[in-house]
Amino acid sequence: MMAYTPPPSLVPGALLGASLNGGIPEGDPATAWDRRRASYKLVSPANRKRFTIAVVGTGLSGGGVAAALGELGYDVHVFTFHDSPRRAHSGAAQGGINATRGATVDGDSLSRFVTDTVKGGDFRAREAEVFRLGEESARVIDHFNAIGAPFAREYGGTLATRSFGGVQVSRTYYTRGQTGQQLQLATHQALLRQAQRGTVKLHTRCEMLDLIIEDGQARGVIVRNLATGEIYAQPAHAVVICSGGYGTVYNLSTLAVGCNATASWRAHRLGAYLANPSMVQFHPTALPVMNPYQSKTILMSESLRNDARIWAPLLEGDARMPGEIPEDQRDYFLERKYPAFGNLSPRDISSRACLEQIAGGHGVGPLKNAVYLDLTAAVAKQGASAITAKYANLFEMYRKSVGEEPLEVPMRIAPSAHFTMGGLWADFDLMTSIPGLFVGGEAGFSYHGANRLGANSLLSAAVDGWFTLPLSVPNYLAAHLGDSRPALSDPCVADAVARVAGRLDALQSVGGKRTPGAFHHRLGELMYEHCGLGRTADSLLDGINKVHELRDEFWDEVCVPGGGDHFNVALEKAGRVADFLELAELMCVDALDRDESCGAHFRLEHESAGEAVRDDEGWQFVSAWETDSDGRGGLRFTRHAEPLEYTAVPIVKRNYK
Repeated sequence: MMAYTPPPSLVPGALLGASLNGGIPEGDPATAWDRRRASYKLVSPANRKRFTIAVVGTGLSGGGVAAALGELGYDVHVFTFHDSPRRAHSGAAQGGINATRGATVDGDSLSRFVTDTVKGGDFRAREAEVFRLGEESARVIDHFNAIGAPFAREYGGTLATRSFGGVQVSRTYYTRGQTGQQLQLATHQALLRQAQRGTVKLHTRCEMLDLIIEDGQARGVIVRNLATGEIYAQPAHAVVICSGGYGTVYNLSTLAVGCNATASWRAHRLGAYLANPSMVQFHPTALPVMNPYQSKTILMSESLRNDARIWAPLLEGDARMPGEIPEDQRDYFLERKYPAFGNLSPRDISSRACLEQIAGGHGVGPLKNAVYLDLTAAVAKQGASAITAKYANLFEMYRKSVGEEPLEVPMRIAPSAHFTMGGLWADFDLMTSIPGLFVGGEAGFSYHGANRLGANSLLSAAVDGWFTLPLSVPNYLAAHLGDSRPALSDPCVADAVARVAGRLDALQSVGGKRTPGAFHHRLGELMYEHCGLGRTADSLLDGINKVHELRDEFWDEVCVPGGGDHFNVALEKAGRVADFLELAELMCVDALDRDESCGAHFRLEHESAGEAVRDDEGWQFVSAWETDSDGRGGLRFTRHAEPLEYTAVPIVKRNYK
């Protein structure tokens, strides 16, 4: 590991912590996963039933690891706040899933996948983990094909692929515009098979609200049954958090309204480090905000950019209908700025380019807050039926949402909060800084660095859930054979239950007059303004102060009617917003602290001709934050750091021109 001296922090009161070791095997990163996997300790089939594992989340990562561990014979308890595991947010992914499976003769390879992903993440991801992502990708496609995912096929029967942003090959496997839904259904069926066998117990409508810690190790979870209000403990030998990302901290995001950060944040407040929390992806092809009362934004898949062209009027304030604007008065700005990648440029630079057009007075639509995604030329060339065959469900959503025909009138799009590259810090085995607590999928920070490439989200969740955690969790458990789970009467369990009950009582005791949703709405406005696509030190300092003030207002004025012993949506929302109000401050702190631009973290002080300027000498590391009380009712933040090294992919300035 290279010598490392942490840079000072710009954040008042922030502390510098330790240098972290990610546990990556020494040597060639291309073989690190093979060598680490071969070194894992095993648990014999006869002993597996002695271990209880609690899994939080039922998406591709959570459902996958629960089904896989159940198949192996472990006693698995899986928790979801939904009424059914199939409703996990993995089902909302649309465009596809990447794999280095060699389906087309276009020069793709494992090394090219790694280069694309590391470069796309602006050299802020672990190189060895990206090799694991690519190496397992072919197995992921074969696995889902085997368990029933209906991938699109070529005429001869082979699986079809298409391109996604940030690459120049065709490596994305898909099921029209509903890939996540189909992979989620396949995972759901595999999970139900284990539930029927009795190896997995499903806990639906149950939200994790705390973690059981015994002697510094994760030993179970505390959950609340959202239907009955019952708070109960599930002791375990290990815990896996796969609860998704925290993009809904922005209120208006492409995520489902119920997505939240509570499971991850509760673990964080007990000692699990949170890595790169400010690295948030804004998707360039969401539908624009249409009124102040909507609860979320709607995603239009990046896959549309295979056939669509993105443009804005050349004339500032042009109010003409798109069909009335001639070609020579249209600015195909992605093709102009990034000719080598064009409309399939990576999401971070594409979103900034869209926002530049909107902010510059070239926005379109009733609120002038969008640009055009135009499929009309592709329809004229290929025919409406051919285009519809690729994207049918996307067009249906657009028609219902906007009331226009996307095959005839250019679609309107705008950037929106979408995916969080940040998440719980974990080592190469996906174990967090709390022994026995593992993380998978978007809840973790692995693979994507400062910007995720399209179609790598489903892949990373599947690699974690189906092909990494089912090996790394038993490796941890092997050393704990003979250990008993905590009893319900043990102090570590009683203390965790008391923490949950006390927090719920505190929320209900405020007695204010403002709804949790009102605070969430205001928080979203603050985050878009101060920690959005473009950030400055002054704006972030102001944002930190305003978030802190809003949190104080919340605990003085929030209204939570009803009790905690029954179904209470207001209480659920209040708890999640309370966690968002703490997380939001850390996000602004991390964005202020990282005094560079990289990927989706774009500091306006560090740009050249509109492009991000990294500082590899000072900031080539993962920021892993610890949060505790400052003793005065506020929060104190400590930045630990994991240095990053690159040996297979030469460090270069990103260039998509």
